[in-house]
Amino acid sequence: MEQVLEDQVKPVKKLRKQRPRSRGILSWAMDDRPREKLLKLGAEALSDSELLAIVIGSGWGNRSALDLAKEILEKGRRNWQDIGRMSTEKLMKTKGIGLAKAIAIGAAIEIGKRRQSGTVTTRTIVRSSQDAARILQPMLADHQYEVFCILYLNQGNRVLHLEMISKGGISGTVVDPRIIYRKALENTASSLLLCHNHPSGNLQPSEADISLTRKLKEAGKLFDISVLDHVIVSEEGYFSFADQGLL
Repeated sequence: MEQVLEDQVKPVKKLRKQRPRSRGILSWAMDDRPREKLLKLGAEALSDSELLAIVIGSGWGNRSALDLAKEILEKGRRNWQDIGRMSTEKLMKTKGIGLAKAIAIGAAIEIGKRRQSGTVTTRTIVRSSQDAARILQPMLADHQYEVFCILYLNQGNRVLHLEMISKGGISGTVVDPRIIYRKALENTASSLLLCHNHPSGNLQPSEADISLTRKLKEAGKLFDISVLDHVIVSEEGYFSFADQGLL
């Protein structure tokens, strides 16, 4: 009898509230899945977050790859240039993005930059500062430090060679004229086009930029190699010494 009473007064276990789970990509309609959507409609039909989700590959816990992609895009202000400047460590601060996923994102962004700047071939002709900026801005604008590079051109302004001369600090880089003109002679260049970036975004040349340009132009006269322009690039645009009458 006592056992029966005990059974009757046993406390009723409280049901735990279960947190709702987000829907995984596999539960979505086939046309809404990023990979299947790409196969059916092409990459151009996908949103930025869907493309990034494909690079990320898989979700984490209750979060789908698309959820992770959207968070990274928000942190990057939905701007690919800002996202391109994110370090591996910063990407990994997004919960669910480990080292492998962060590396994959970085590699995908670098492929995009190289594709955009990879149009530089021996068939490329540089007719204006705009042509030079179109080639060089994707390569240099995202760097957090100054990078100085040279386009070596023949008499018809066709690109013979692109050389990254030096990498420096936030406010400057060291450029050796001897290295520049040795490469010019090796490539039998008739002219040079100088280019560097300003990580600050300010496109106005510094006194050091102006002095270096004059120095390189004077050095070129010894080899009968002309300096056609010096282009400064940032994500804001570009500045041309030639266009502004500074050469």
